[in-house]
Amino acid sequence: MCLISQLLRWLWGVVASLMAVVYTAVLAPFAAASAPFWGGKMVSYIARLWSSLILATGGIKVEVQGLENVGRLKSFVIVCNHQSILDIFTLFAVLPWELRFVAKKELLKIPLVGYAMDRSGHILVDRVAGGQAIRRAIQIARRGHPIVFFAEGHRYADNQVHPFHDGAAWLAILGKLPCVPAAISGSGALFPPGALVIKPGGRIRLRLCSPITTDDLKAGQRDDLTRQLENVVRATFDALNSGEPR
Repeated sequence: MCLISQLLRWLWGVVASLMAVVYTAVLAPFAAASAPFWGGKMVSYIARLWSSLILATGGIKVEVQGLENVGRLKSFVIVCNHQSILDIFTLFAVLPWELRFVAKKELLKIPLVGYAMDRSGHILVDRVAGGQAIRRAIQIARRGHPIVFFAEGHRYADNQVHPFHDGAAWLAILGKLPCVPAAISGSGALFPPGALVIKPGGRIRLRLCSPITTDDLKAGQRDDLTRQLENVVRATFDALNSGEPR
């Protein structure tokens, strides 16, 4: 019976993974077509629908904590660890804001998706011209969009938080934007880097921490801010893994 159960769960994962491709193929043209209009608002709605469908089809439940910590902030920087592509779907699906992500410029190569992201205000970073990307991110944030940084720079599914890069701190200090540390737990086990099939029926936990203000910080203090953000996210991640309450 156990073997049959494992087989059925694997088949569920295969179907969920295939349906994720179908959802992308169906919704990406609409996102691309609407991206230049309405400030990217329609793309945000489509991204939320797309993400919710993928998570629901995989039977993946998301537990979100700490929304009350953000309060009435409008422009801020979410600084998060990164375990899986499911992290992106999780944030789109459960957070109530029109998010804009900082991502690698290589995403432009993905047909329709890259175009939709670029034209709707996501920040696709050319590492050679990082200063230009920071200036664009500040402009996007001033329109009221929270900016999401996966500060480790890569996905890591080893159940550890790795050292943060300083891009999020640099943006926050230059733009005088508060930073909201955030930890995601569980996604790496469900769809780690390199996986082809989702492990269905799991749970992802997301916790938003209290904002860290940057009003009095100078650009030279971005390393200190980066380490502070890293320490908060790591402690929060460890607490989520141990089942500690918020």
